[in-house]
Amino acid sequence: MITLKINGETKTWDGDPSLSLLWYLRDELGLTGTKFGCGEALCGSCTVMVGDDAVRACITAVSDVSGDVTTIEGLHPTGDHAVQKAWRQVNVPQCGYCQSGQIMQAAALLKQNARPSHDQIREAMAGNICRCGCYQRIENAVHLASTGV
Repeated sequence: MITLKINGETKTWDGDPSLSLLWYLRDELGLTGTKFGCGEALCGSCTVMVGDDAVRACITAVSDVSGDVTTIEGLHPTGDHAVQKAWRQVNVPQCGYCQSGQIMQAAALLKQNARPSHDQIREAMAGNICRCGCYQRIENAVHLASTGV
């Protein structure tokens, strides 16, 4: 039996411990904001936070999770986390598919570095792919969020 804290709620799992966190969140808990992209931790669509760290849920086994998990659904109850507000102000998304992973990566960055430079933002966000090419807007939104929006 595995016990996890997901978005502040304690959950237990007595299934396959090697199940990826991504499929546990999506299929078992119905938290579909975390997206499947590449399945190899290369695109960042599945990014969640474990503790204060950005983690690729597609390659993380449920049994390997140590720390509280925050998904896009748990970042802020009304979608008003500073990063989410900045995303709306800057009109970041086009298709929106990568956005939950982008937002979670940005939120993890800001937990670890409240005032990152533009170079630090680019470096931290580099592993998250945006098929629409909204990188400049993403960088601007992360910078805006770091100012406290």
